[in-house]
Amino acid sequence: MNNFKFYNPVKIIFGKGTIAEVAKEVPAGARVLMTYGGGSIKKNGVYEQVMEALKEHTVFEFGGIEPNPHYETLMQAVELAKNEKIDFILSVGGGSVLDGTKFIAAAVVFDQGDPWRFLAEKAAVKLKGAIPFGAVLTLPATGSEMNSGAVITKVATKEKLTFGSPFTFPKFSVLDPETTFSLPPRQISNGIVDAFTHVMEQYLTYPVNAPLQDRIAEGVLLTLIEEGPKVMQNPSDYNAMGNFMWSATMALNGLLSAGVPTDWATHMIGHELTALHGIDHARTLAIVLPSLLRYKSETKKEKLLQYGARIWNITEGSEEERIEAAIQATVKFFNSLDIATTLHEYDVDRATITAIVERFQKRGVRNLGERADIQVEDVEKILEMSL
Repeated sequence: MNNFKFYNPVKIIFGKGTIAEVAKEVPAGARVLMTYGGGSIKKNGVYEQVMEALKEHTVFEFGGIEPNPHYETLMQAVELAKNEKIDFILSVGGGSVLDGTKFIAAAVVFDQGDPWRFLAEKAAVKLKGAIPFGAVLTLPATGSEMNSGAVITKVATKEKLTFGSPFTFPKFSVLDPETTFSLPPRQISNGIVDAFTHVMEQYLTYPVNAPLQDRIAEGVLLTLIEEGPKVMQNPSDYNAMGNFMWSATMALNGLLSAGVPTDWATHMIGHELTALHGIDHARTLAIVLPSLLRYKSETKKEKLLQYGARIWNITEGSEEERIEAAIQATVKFFNSLDIATTLHEYDVDRATITAIVERFQKRGVRNLGERADIQVEDVEKILEMSL
């Protein structure tokens, strides 16, 4: 096992009726900015529960945060927060709303120019603080409720970049499975694939004698495989939804990556497909992951064989046959959730591959993957395999 430091200060409040506990978690006298997305919280009863919990506070609202939150939209919220002297933010929604909230919280106190700098110039610009914030989660997927990372899109330049800081962990996150009962099938399937791929990015690399991390990761994968179809069939199945919700949180709270190598090349490539074509984030991962696993099957051989045996019970055949069977089983699982896994199914052609290569070359992107051995020319080949 590699050396590691693990830090996660987020309080998780899980279960039915727990939105009411927001009243105890938000500091007394705080001026609160409530952030949300397209307004579904006003149709499913979540908004009323949150407002009841905040009835002793001064509350301002900022809605309309998009999937893959837009920098341009978020800067409007930053201006509102500054003008109204906001000192606590409550994110009510899915991972995109929470990612946007993390940006707002950091940008309000950022004093080094344009806040986009802490995404575009990570090496030179470090965050020094952020307004405290909490979350009420309504869409399991990203794990943003229990980590410090965020992904923001700048529409003007079609860039989708990441940031994270010790200052951008939520103070608390409320996970009530009942808030998700009205989710459409597309969002549920996206969430399952998103969480599944988060685990794969941390698990499917190479062995470093970390059996506990492996088995926790495999436990999350197996739970998603077992509970995902139940949730797709019946989103109001409280137990199945609760298991899915907790799995998505566990998939990216730092526990699985402690002491092990991580990949994240699938995410880096997938972000470009979203930025250029607006393809749902999870669907870009489903496009890229199978091809990346095939392309890097030699350097990932040991973990691919372990994954095939422990997750899909693939134990017969040559190593090459078992590896291919494991990848095909992954694709079949994604397809069972009504997720397409090739570029042509999204009307994306070779011109986009050329554009992504050019964007990576311009940014100086290099040394992706757990072995830092995926270069731009490799990205091109992986995407060609995804056609």
